[in-house]
Amino acid sequence: MQNRVRVLIAAAIASLAAASAIAQKISFDYDKAADFNRLTTFAFKDGTSSGNPLVDDRIRSAISGALGARAMRAADATPDVFVVTHLTFDRRKDIAAYSTSPGYGPYGWHWGAGWGMTDLRVREITGGTLIIDIIDARRGALVWRGIAVNEVRSERNAIDAVERILKNFPPTRTT
Repeated sequence: MQNRVRVLIAAAIASLAAASAIAQKISFDYDKAADFNRLTTFAFKDGTSSGNPLVDDRIRSAISGALGARAMRAADATPDVFVVTHLTFDRRKDIAAYSTSPGYGPYGWHWGAGWGMTDLRVREITGGTLIIDIIDARRGALVWRGIAVNEVRSERNAIDAVERILKNFPPTRTT
């Protein structure tokens, strides 16, 4: 019996982890004619700030680490590409109604809906969008863009978004 409970708890935790990973929508697009093999250096250019310099610095650091893992290095003088980030937030309302009615059954002198109440819950959700643009410095043209959209629960979401977006950079060629 104890093993069955452990298995159920492990399955619940795994499904919650999977749901949180799926909740973040990642997309990317790129210039099919661009030669990504020649891109070895990068520099940052200003984009849309989050309004919090600490978060912006952490995002830039995460991008630098991810690009460094792809054999790219920072070069402020003459980079091959510029990295431009845009981080925006929006607020929306999530409205849910829950019925506390016992359901269908005897009501007074006849059958019908019983007594009950509806509980209405409204919560405000902060959503965030992180866009990472890779711009060819020589041509001044956008060669790659990655976008992550997610509910913002913590600062860690933005760092995870960087890792998940740049997982697709550089793009792999399919013939």
